[in-house]
Amino acid sequence: MVELVVKNLKEVEEQYRDRIERVCKKKITFFERLFKRYDKDLTLEVIFDHSASTYKVSASIDLKSKKVLLAKEDKDPLKAVIHLLDEFRKVVKRQYDHERKLYVFKRKR
Repeated sequence: MVELVVKNLKEVEEQYRDRIERVCKKKITFFERLFKRYDKDLTLEVIFDHSASTYKVSASIDLKSKKVLLAKEDKDPLKAVIHLLDEFRKVVKRQYDHERKLYVFKRKR
């Protein structure tokens, strides 16, 4: 089970909030399918930080072996979230495959 937590969404302009929430909920379905048989409950955190004219968006998830963290900066918060979650998806999948490979290797020994 993967739980989505969006922090500091109030720092984002009002016009972007609904679209950002919809994008995050849409993208989390991949993580729910990936971690369907994962024995640890996971929390995907998406954190916003608005400074000057740029938005810094970071995403993190705490897996068994390590915490995966990724951040993006952009002037458009929606664009930053989309790019961040697409890239984050690849990084998390790679780490999950690595954990799975180690598990199978240890089991065969």
